[in-house]
Amino acid sequence: MSRQARNRESASLEENPYWYKDAVIYEIHVRAFCDGNGDGIGDFVGLTEKLDYLQDLGVTALWLLPFYPSPLRDDGYDIADYTRIHADYGTLQDFRTFLREAHRRGLRVITELVVNHTSDQHPWFQRAREAKPGSAARDYYVWHDNQERYQEARIIFKDFESSNWSWDPVAKAYFWHRFYAHQPDLNFDNPEVKKALFAALDFWLDMGVDGLRLDAVPYLYERDGTNCENLPETHAFLKELRRHVDKQYNNRMLLAEANQWPEDAVAYFGAGDECHMAFHFPVMPRLFMALHMEDRFPIIDILEQTPAIPESSQWAMFLRNHDELTLEMVTDEDRDYMYKVYANDPRARINLGIRRRLAPLLGNNRRRMELLNSLLFSLTGTPVIYYGDEIGMGDNIYLGDRNGVRTPMQWSADRNAGFSRANPQKLFLPVIIDPEHHYETVNVEAHQQNPSSLLWWMKRLILLRKSYRAFGEGSIDFLLPENRKALVFIRRYKDEIILVAANLSRFVNCAELDLSAYKGMVPVELFGNTRFPPIGELPYFLTFGPHAFYWFKLLPPQISQARSVIDGFEPAKLTVAGAWEHILEGKPRAVFERALPAYFMSCRWFGAKGQQIRSVKNIDVIPFDADGVSAYITTWEVQFLGATPESYLLPLAFATGERAFELRQANPQAVVAQLTVKEKNHDSEGLLYDALYDANFCKALLYAVERGRRFKGANMELAALPAKLFRKVRGGADAHLEPAMLKRDQSNTSVVYGDRMILKIFRRVIEGINPDLEIGGFLTERAGFSHTPPLAGHLEMRKGRGKGEPATVGIVQGWVANEGDAWRYTLDSLGHFVDGILTRPQDAAAAALPAQPLIELAEQELPDLAHELIGSYLQSVHLLGQRTGELHVALASDSKSPAFAPEPFTALYRRSLYQSMRTLADQSLTLLSERLKGLAEPVRGSAEKVVKLETAIFERFRQISEAKITAMRIRCHGDYHLGQVLFTGKDFVIIDFEGEPARPMTERRIKRSPLRDVAGMLRSFDYAAVSKLKSDQVRPDDLAQLQPWARFWNRWVSVSFLKGYLDATRQAAFLPKSASELRVMLDVYLLEKAVYELGYELNNRPDWVIVPLTGILALVERSE
Repeated sequence: MSRQARNRESASLEENPYWYKDAVIYEIHVRAFCDGNGDGIGDFVGLTEKLDYLQDLGVTALWLLPFYPSPLRDDGYDIADYTRIHADYGTLQDFRTFLREAHRRGLRVITELVVNHTSDQHPWFQRAREAKPGSAARDYYVWHDNQERYQEARIIFKDFESSNWSWDPVAKAYFWHRFYAHQPDLNFDNPEVKKALFAALDFWLDMGVDGLRLDAVPYLYERDGTNCENLPETHAFLKELRRHVDKQYNNRMLLAEANQWPEDAVAYFGAGDECHMAFHFPVMPRLFMALHMEDRFPIIDILEQTPAIPESSQWAMFLRNHDELTLEMVTDEDRDYMYKVYANDPRARINLGIRRRLAPLLGNNRRRMELLNSLLFSLTGTPVIYYGDEIGMGDNIYLGDRNGVRTPMQWSADRNAGFSRANPQKLFLPVIIDPEHHYETVNVEAHQQNPSSLLWWMKRLILLRKSYRAFGEGSIDFLLPENRKALVFIRRYKDEIILVAANLSRFVNCAELDLSAYKGMVPVELFGNTRFPPIGELPYFLTFGPHAFYWFKLLPPQISQARSVIDGFEPAKLTVAGAWEHILEGKPRAVFERALPAYFMSCRWFGAKGQQIRSVKNIDVIPFDADGVSAYITTWEVQFLGATPESYLLPLAFATGERAFELRQANPQAVVAQLTVKEKNHDSEGLLYDALYDANFCKALLYAVERGRRFKGANMELAALPAKLFRKVRGGADAHLEPAMLKRDQSNTSVVYGDRMILKIFRRVIEGINPDLEIGGFLTERAGFSHTPPLAGHLEMRKGRGKGEPATVGIVQGWVANEGDAWRYTLDSLGHFVDGILTRPQDAAAAALPAQPLIELAEQELPDLAHELIGSYLQSVHLLGQRTGELHVALASDSKSPAFAPEPFTALYRRSLYQSMRTLADQSLTLLSERLKGLAEPVRGSAEKVVKLETAIFERFRQISEAKITAMRIRCHGDYHLGQVLFTGKDFVIIDFEGEPARPMTERRIKRSPLRDVAGMLRSFDYAAVSKLKSDQVRPDDLAQLQPWARFWNRWVSVSFLKGYLDATRQAAFLPKSASELRVMLDVYLLEKAVYELGYELNNRPDWVIVPLTGILALVERSE
């Protein structure tokens, strides 16, 4: 018979060896919970009295902090006796009574086994310091005659200790300690130590304790030449300990406290033969980071870095606990960020962490507390609640050490918050009387009487968590909607599917979710049992309130009435005899051609909406029969009144019946025409549609590229060609390649294949190799530039008999997991900058900008104020500058390839460049003069100034012609701005090398100064700053205050970008050799870009014309 059978008083507990996987753990400090004898200190009598409250709350396990005899210099973690109860907390009989009553209520009990160290008051240490060196008693601890050993071990409590060694005057030797100097580390190389600890473990497990938290387990052993953490000997000891527990007891659990990175912490599970559970420390700070950054990346990133764990193992997850919010397992930059946003008051910081409770950390914001708790209870692992957080208790950072988060539990508005009947001066710590968190308002009694309180909300949350095993034992799969403020994941256990969606933003938000794998299922919101619309083929659209979240259970398909929604363009109704393909022949085709102008004008990819279409003529029809898919690749010439014709690609297919109905519902924009096919016995009604909206067609198109297929028409041939890296990019046979249309406004159509590939279709057919293909292939296959999507293949149209050059109509690239483009990331960072200015007003004089040019400022250190106000975005934009420079270095790396070899700025080219700039300026300034009267009054003054500067602008451009330029021309991006860069959360990936689609292909392939790209990005920063000021998030009354700070942001962000760029290109031959030449060239390209923007805004967005006007004035007037 096992000890468990003999000793355990737990008849009411379920027989379940994995009880910890579905548990909800409540962390309690005995002395802080309830005082049962009126001495001002909590005890087991008081704790037993409150077990009904804990049962009602819904938790299933109680984790008790150390309650052993102790000097209490480290809140009980300095143990002086492992097998007795501290006199302040009661007796062993009191503990047995508590344990029995907890088990009777179905509550399991977890206690502490502090294995790494003891108090220096422990009899073992007192005996050791007096024993002879080398004796068995002396060897209970780690001694040395100097402090030279184990120098690679870090000092954990840096605020209190300067060394891991301390001198003992009695022993006349140094003893080793990883924490406080009054906590000497035990010597695990001594078998007697392990024997004594096993006896202590048996003492409590024999009594019926359900689990033991093993404190500080990574530090048990010391070895020279290591950092004395996570050593093999530690894991060998834990395996031995686990074997002992499994042999002697049933349904017991060991919980490792290993504050390590995931790849190290996971080792404490072993192969399921070490600890049953371990804390996942790195997740906790990243929950707070993600909330403040309003970005899911920190959470997903750390969980993706977390290795798989044995099936019997489980992570323990928490938001706060009795210690500081530890920041050991974050980068230095992230730690600095967390300090700034969550612990601006230095008194809130301790060691490498923040000593605040949950509510004060979150500004007592109920929405934010609910959001983080919802994530705690729905992410992988077992949730741990710290006592008092269920009612939003406050803290007191003016108390020493970490005592500010260990104050008495607040039970009522009575004296001492109902914690004790003692004189308030006798309390072990004072109750919270901060006005915002005062115990008279924040207490259990008040919350119990208010069904809308945080306490009642937490009860419902806990109940839901316990109702679904998917939360504790299920798999987790993250969805990645384009909106990175949305954190979305699926928890699944057998047939139980839970969808969790959370809005990390403080503003209302929305997200489109790819739930195609759950088509037909019905989401039911768990809190209100509200049925949402069934999941269809369309991305599932969710809207969120600020910091809102949803828990949905996905139920099997239900019969529902679908709705049809078609907006805008109404497809023409056409008729054809025999077969639908006849619409592409003879007279029916002529009728179809007359219907196409309206369709083209409705398509977002059609680039000539400003022109008047005269007619549309078919060029060719290429049958596409592959993998059971029947469609036609059609090309059409669109003729305009007074403009050059353009050719466009349109794949066509036909659908009838249910498929047609679903298509029109899901993608009304795909419908080209309504088509009736008249046959002998009946008529078939259906839809002629863009085949790129057909998943099967898209699959077949990708497979055609993989196989190198060719498809011939009467006049042209479509060639689908794989690149060298196709198979590597595609992945293995089990790769997920389900196609999905990428929904964003652009001149092309993009299809994403799972998480592996993306196909970009160039709708406009232009002879010649597309720069996106040419540059992408060069960077992937020859230059080895890794910060761009790898090229996997392409599609090209070829005319018969070798007429003309092939036209690139599509490219296949590797899909880059990202958090959106750099434009969105920049606007988000600007939002934080603006909020900071408004909430912490600065002296306007501090926003004054230096007179030096950007190039000179880039050689200097950025001011501290810029770092303080702009924060981590400065480092990000420096990295963006570095990546831009590395791109240019890669593009200039092949001196033998005619298409990529750098070329000098010849006199002829300089004159040609000047002429093109002059022509551009003439066109834009002429247009400005014509539109002058129609501009708003505040803008007109700036416009009039720019018109008068025509001569000065020409003179600035003339500098490029008259000066001898030592720089080189290379292939460039061509249309470089923040929208052409993806932000991965850590780095940047540069995309879309096709240049400006409106320009001829030959012009887009011209070699230019890379400073043209640099100028484009610098102007993009200007647009971002103005865009933020023009947004609805900025009140009109705040504009005057924010405008100088927007210029401040723009200047120093630009300087940081330039610094990164110049750091990466200092040895490059394509840049000017002198700073003065570099300054002149950069100013000229900045001016050219602003003049181009002027013409664009006048034609498309008159409300934005002030941006290029301001830029032109600043550049010209600064140079005068």
